Amino acid sequence: MNAPQPLATTLAINAARERVLDAEGLCFAYAKSAPTFADVSLGIGRREIVCLLGGSGCGKSTLLRVLAGLETASSGDVRFLGQALGSPHPRSALVFQQASLLPWLNVLDNASFGLDFKHQPTIAASARKARVHAALAAVGLAGREQAWPAELSGGQAQRVALARALAREPELLFADEPFSALDAITRAEMQRLLVDVVHRWHAAVLLVTHDIDEAILVADRILLMAGKPGHIHREWAVDIPHPREDHAEAVTTLRMQILAALRATTEGAASTSAAAPTPTHS
Repeated sequence: MNAPQPLATTLAINAARERVLDAEGLCFAYAKSAPTFADVSLGIGRREIVCLLGGSGCGKSTLLRVLAGLETASSGDVRFLGQALGSPHPRSALVFQQASLLPWLNVLDNASFGLDFKHQPTIAASARKARVHAALAAVGLAGREQAWPAELSGGQAQRVALARALAREPELLFADEPFSALDAITRAEMQRLLVDVVHRWHAAVLLVTHDIDEAILVADRILLMAGKPGHIHREWAVDIPHPREDHAEAVTTLRMQILAALRATTEGAASTSAAAPTPTHS
């Protein structure tokens, strides 16, 4: 159960799923800088929750931005629904650490924001309204449509941000540490909500996190990113039933495997650094 998967088996893991996103041979570097990540290949199937796990500075958030079409890779290819990706796709949506609600708009208007933008599919106003009300109901905010952002807790604000993303009816939701600023109790509630909502809305998710427990509780697959430049170091298929809090032994076993893999990457980096020649000065 939950045995680490060799990188070569990525295609096999997703064989039963229709792909939403495929990335091959991605490398990214800022001008005149060392690569942030290199040789990254991955795929995401429909209704699959994939967690990109790694420590600070490994390039995971930059990778998410490339996969979402917000940044352009230095080399490699990204395909969304079988088409080359050059900019954010209208069938994708993003949720970030900060809810970024507009303080002069109420909950309903914040959740509606962007649905009528030029790059979004043209839909009737009545259909947009129905989408938004359904999304707010899905995240538990029915009846709060007229509330203002200043009246919301941190968890409620993130629910609005999630509803705003769901109202786009995305094939793939990109989430960059969306719950890291929340208290532990609210974070656990939002993790359960994410799993429930995306399954009911038939969306796939790419979730960036540095929290091992969050990855285990939420993901169908976990990709461990490490190194300089960053790369996909290890992969796990998580076959623990939900709710995973009820399967403590399996969760603990997987957690130990991930910690061991993280420790190996840290020790490997330390050994490489120690073996590097010391510069001499004449």
